[in-house]
Amino acid sequence: MNMLATFIKPMHPEGRKFVAIFAAITLGLFLLTPILGWIGVGLTVWCYYFFRDPERVTPDRPGLVVSPADGIVSLIEPAVPPKELGMSDQPLTRVSVFMNVFNCHVNRTPVAGEITAVAYRPGKFFNASLDKASEHNERNSLCVRLPDGREIAVVQIAGLVARRIVCFVAPGAQLQTGERFGLIRFGSRVDVYLPRGVSPLVDLGQTMVAGETVLAVLPEVDNVAPEGGPQAQP
Repeated sequence: MNMLATFIKPMHPEGRKFVAIFAAITLGLFLLTPILGWIGVGLTVWCYYFFRDPERVTPDRPGLVVSPADGIVSLIEPAVPPKELGMSDQPLTRVSVFMNVFNCHVNRTPVAGEITAVAYRPGKFFNASLDKASEHNERNSLCVRLPDGREIAVVQIAGLVARRIVCFVAPGAQLQTGERFGLIRFGSRVDVYLPRGVSPLVDLGQTMVAGETVLAVLPEVDNVAPEGGPQAQP
């Protein structure tokens, strides 16, 4: 049973219609030739695997920032958060996690807090591993406010073959660390903008597991900013 669970994962409901479409096309291909039919079987299995939604064990130590996506750390650099979020206009440390078409694409919130802003912006579809994708590609940005007043931006970015960003949450939602908030179809990237003074604990090329891999640790703060007030300083 445990061996079976290793290979068969739950599928996110968002993927059901796509698997059904792939399966229907596969049946048609079998009517043409078995070779094409078996290719269709392989593509249908891949589609199911793409939309897999495994359970994750999120560490519960206070102050941890976990990865919002499965994939590889492709960029670590200072950058200004998306202006549509109304956050700091000063550069913050941005950590980018690139997801290829074989990664799980369900995204999870890196910290517990309130979603204070959700902003979608249409754009282009450059390769999501490129730096310019953050500025020019289609994106959906979230601002998560921690109980101490600090804020973290999480940005879903469409990639070269991604054509649909899905977000499950709206402003006012209260999320726990590692809770699902969206997904991106078929190859993409998620950026995390850390608060000032917070350094990432990951390196370029490191493999990330959404909801589990620790991306950074937030230092404790002595002064807690009131809701809607300025960001607390570490």
